[in-house]
Amino acid sequence: MAYTRRQALRQIGAAGLVWSAAPALSQACELAAPLAFGFSLYGMKTVPVPRALKVCADIGYSGVELVCLKDWPCDPSTLTRDERKDFREQLVEHALDLPALMENLALVAPENVHAENLDRLKRAAELAHDLGGDTPPLIETVLGGKPDLWPQNREVMVERLRDWEDVAAKSRVVIAIKPHISGTLHRPDDCAWLVQQVRSRWIKAVFDYSHYQRQGLALKECVQPLIGEAVFVHIKDNVTVDGKTEFALPGDGDIDYPAYLQLLKQHGYRGPVVVEVSAQVFNKPGYNPLLAAEKCYEKLHRAFEQAGARARV
Repeated sequence: MAYTRRQALRQIGAAGLVWSAAPALSQACELAAPLAFGFSLYGMKTVPVPRALKVCADIGYSGVELVCLKDWPCDPSTLTRDERKDFREQLVEHALDLPALMENLALVAPENVHAENLDRLKRAAELAHDLGGDTPPLIETVLGGKPDLWPQNREVMVERLRDWEDVAAKSRVVIAIKPHISGTLHRPDDCAWLVQQVRSRWIKAVFDYSHYQRQGLALKECVQPLIGEAVFVHIKDNVTVDGKTEFALPGDGDIDYPAYLQLLKQHGYRGPVVVEVSAQVFNKPGYNPLLAAEKCYEKLHRAFEQAGARARV
């Protein structure tokens, strides 16, 4: 029997997750699965973290994104030292990567809120190191605001992002910013411009085509300007219900995922690709987070195979 990723990770044990594995193992894993297929626990708020981790591993996901939002199970302000230790051990036990922590911060905000957000980033960075050691997961966040404010706010956003960069550099944790259809930062070219103004290894981008599809932008024209700055990819779909477009589970819309994944690879992307269940989905009556995770895997794992990547071995 071939030596599998799961067996390798269990031999690593508590010494570190796949994100902090020895270089030889990291290179071998990249060759075997250059696009890692994960699930964000943003879609599992009601599920205890230990159960969510086991479910994601049993389904076949290679990793998970944990959520640092206020009042969520991994809120750093309430998470105890013992809970952090337990979560890290559970990630190792289930051979799950931890590529990212999710936050939700406004970049342009009153001074007192900006200061609070810097403190939140510091707490999230501490959690990242508690869970990932010397090679912590990145922190990804949308930036708030409204789309029509981009022209007047973009220079202020550069200044504020430099404050974030200072926290990131001192903490040695990457912050990845994510454009949002409803936010001031909502276009791929603007996101690339913003990241490039800061010019730091600690400030990068999240790529999520679903927000650009809603704007009528073609996949190729979005990948070209932004993917070189991206270190994390979220996937979800869009559907039209009663004449209104809303986010949906990936695979429920018309995005061509084999072509999508191939395009990412062609442009040199080799990071995680993680399912994000939108609040427009999980707030609907009858939503079942465990079934949603299983459904997304069933619909998409073949796309990863067709793209020459594997979710799990």
